[in-house]
Amino acid sequence: MPSSAGPSIDKFTEGGRVTQVGEGQEADGSAPPVMTFGTPAVGEVLAERYELAEHINDDSAGRQVWRGVDVVLRRPVAVVLRYPGGDSAKEMLQGAVAASRVIHPNLVGVYDAIDEEDRAYVVREWVNGRSLRELVAEGVLDPARATSIAHAVAGAIAAVHTTGMVHGNIHPGTVMVDSDGRVVLADGRSDGADTPETDVRAVGGILYFALTGRWPHAEASLTSGSSGRGRSALADAVRDGSGAIAAPRQVRAGVPTYLDDLTMDLLDSELAVPASDVLAAELARLDAPAEEQYLDTGPLRFTTSTEAMPPPVSGGRKLIIGIASLLVIALVGLFLGVQALNSDDDQPTAGPTPTSGAGDPSSGAPAQPVGKPEKISLSGTQVRIIDPDGDGSRSEVRGAEKTVDGDTNEGWYTESYRGRSNFGNLKRGMGILIDLQQPRTLNSVQVLLSARGATAQLFTGTVNPPATQAGDKQLVSTYLKNPVGVPFENAGSTMDFSAFDPDAKYQYLLLWITDLPLDEPGRYKIGVQEITVIGL
Repeated sequence: MPSSAGPSIDKFTEGGRVTQVGEGQEADGSAPPVMTFGTPAVGEVLAERYELAEHINDDSAGRQVWRGVDVVLRRPVAVVLRYPGGDSAKEMLQGAVAASRVIHPNLVGVYDAIDEEDRAYVVREWVNGRSLRELVAEGVLDPARATSIAHAVAGAIAAVHTTGMVHGNIHPGTVMVDSDGRVVLADGRSDGADTPETDVRAVGGILYFALTGRWPHAEASLTSGSSGRGRSALADAVRDGSGAIAAPRQVRAGVPTYLDDLTMDLLDSELAVPASDVLAAELARLDAPAEEQYLDTGPLRFTTSTEAMPPPVSGGRKLIIGIASLLVIALVGLFLGVQALNSDDDQPTAGPTPTSGAGDPSSGAPAQPVGKPEKISLSGTQVRIIDPDGDGSRSEVRGAEKTVDGDTNEGWYTESYRGRSNFGNLKRGMGILIDLQQPRTLNSVQVLLSARGATAQLFTGTVNPPATQAGDKQLVSTYLKNPVGVPFENAGSTMDFSAFDPDAKYQYLLLWITDLPLDEPGRYKIGVQEITVIGL
């Protein structure tokens, strides 16, 4: 991400924090005043590229938020200005650079960060939409919509956590929904008190707010990094005499039991929370077209152990679930008994019925993966370079093992291509084939690249032809028909592919790269530093 003026932006990469500016959070009376020296005007072009079109407001951190236009790419952008620049703006610029390295469809994209000493500014994606806070002000959301938004937020923070950073500022003012329905998370302002756990618990707060229109404050474990305005103006949760919050089902009708319990478990400080990628996977399972497949049978549990769960603070919710489970078991037994009585005498009797119900095609419920998603160990023999349009020398296909060796300082690199980013217009692309050696349930594939600006997509298939140019051609012709999600275009240095079908299993994956970033004037090149596969 080049800096158009001032010192090199590389000096702002320390700290490991994500800082973005939310979509026009207006300042309240306690916000610091914005300095007026050198205030820009409509029509001014910053860094010979970003034209200011409209002053939106001053945000709660005392910065100016403008709608602008990137005159080179002709796209709308948000420009956040701070006076002065230099050391005073160091934190904002550090965070912007960190945020630019996390690319995810549910995170606001950061394009540029510039320090001109008297002022500094960050250029990021313009989100044409409304915050969750504004949406809920018109009425609480239905359970399906609330689940979908929570799923998007969990996926975004999982991408952030993969890089070792935390977001630290998840509340209804930083969750945005654009005019096309895309959900994006903005305005991360993590400080030392934030942890991945606080981010995960905050998803419980988002669910609670979407379902009830009320914010559970302390139970969501958000820290002082949050905007004061984002929380203080929200209605408090309904509470009993002891201060405990009421469950969503007690506040409004129609909230499914499984969603009610998931929300309350995330807010319960005495219950351990799952990792963000596990939560994202479970919400993906719930964020399905056919809600009825879950039959409101009870809460999700993020545990692989057969040991008893820790005792809950309030036993009523868990007692009701236990009774409901017994009723389900009784009904299943009654159904099987009736089936047996009505069967013909000459038919063979049915074998034992599995008690777990997992993967039972007669149960009507989808097969549920057992265990906690984790990193799948890969060796160098399980990856190879795919180069169907190479020159025949196969010189560029060596070094694939470096993409799974756990060392992010080395990787596999393409050759340097002249003139055009699409491999010099000489190749359709190049890829890395991953053989998991057996069909696996997958949650995500995370790819760390050597630079920003590449375009790549993930594909799947069922064949593994010989490691020859002819075999590569055969493989590409079949795999490119089976994409996993959508491509990352002109992406950052981290790609997180997570659009896997939770009911499907995958053995072969193809990371297919079609455009390279500029490596030096007139030449294009990329390195794949590390590939991490998360699944069961």
